[in-house]
Amino acid sequence: MQNTDKTTVERELELKLVLSPERAVPVPARLAYRTDDPYAVHITFHVGTDHPVNWTFARELLVEGVFRACGHGDVRIWPTKVEGRGVVLMALSSPDGDALLEAPSAQVSAWLERTLRAVPPGTESERLGMDDGLAELLATTVIADELWLRDPWPSDESQDGEL
Repeated sequence: MQNTDKTTVERELELKLVLSPERAVPVPARLAYRTDDPYAVHITFHVGTDHPVNWTFARELLVEGVFRACGHGDVRIWPTKVEGRGVVLMALSSPDGDALLEAPSAQVSAWLERTLRAVPPGTESERLGMDDGLAELLATTVIADELWLRDPWPSDESQDGEL
């Protein structure tokens, strides 16, 4: 049964945009998770322009990236230590450029835990009502099949023997 409650789990935090091994600049960001989009996490970066930069990728990728290196292509995530602090590094690539961002592991993990309480892993499809929608689609298909199998034209043979 589809759960229609919509909850948003948000967290404001300061990330660091890594420019070189010696230099990083702070970037205010907002992590957002919406129960009506249960497979995705959304990160909005406020980079000092009129338009923030938005990224969306799989929640599962971020959950795994807190513990081990994962991802390929546009989004890669891995844990490491910087000056003795646990951090999560996110390498993001787009046609507009590449960025390496550093996020505090403890804050990201605490936020992720809140998202996992809101929608436990493995229950995401229930939020989308996919089972209900699939059942409805299949029920409609059965009716359509029954109509298709019926002869839409009356028989060419006369019932009373006339030509």
